[in-house]
Amino acid sequence: MNLPPDAEPDGSSVARVRAALLAAGHDDTIIAFPSGTRSAADAAAAIGCAVAQIAKSIVFRAGDQAVIMVLSGAARVDAGKAAAAVGQALSKATANFVRSATGFAIGGVSPVGHTAPCLMVLDESLRAIDPIWAAAGSPRHVFRTSAMRLSRLTGAAFADIAEEPV
Repeated sequence: MNLPPDAEPDGSSVARVRAALLAAGHDDTIIAFPSGTRSAADAAAAIGCAVAQIAKSIVFRAGDQAVIMVLSGAARVDAGKAAAAVGQALSKATANFVRSATGFAIGGVSPVGHTAPCLMVLDESLRAIDPIWAAAGSPRHVFRTSAMRLSRLTGAAFADIAEEPV
């Protein structure tokens, strides 16, 4: 269901994502679901798309900076490849760090609308998937975009950061 702009309180995470999309000239493609979409499989089922079309954001920590790896919902981050892509050691981010560094809670981390600058990398495999759906600030909200558009919106580079399929 489409969510009218006034359905979210000013300053909410979803409103912040909407404002970032509109400021960048992206259509407001945010949709909401009555129940949460905390996993890629949940989101895909709610949207009616393949799990691979879900662009999940995995947050790591490099010192005090958040590093967000965006990849297909069907993939897993390869920690070594992720560290190589950004040229620094990465550690697991706690839920408190994720919220303080991005402004989002785990399960709703959007690739846009952060409260502080974040380093971001998009997995190379996203280029072959269109459309993709990314979290829009809460576990109940996603927005439709493409990998190329997401790269332009965020300034993120593409790199091979996914584990090899088994």
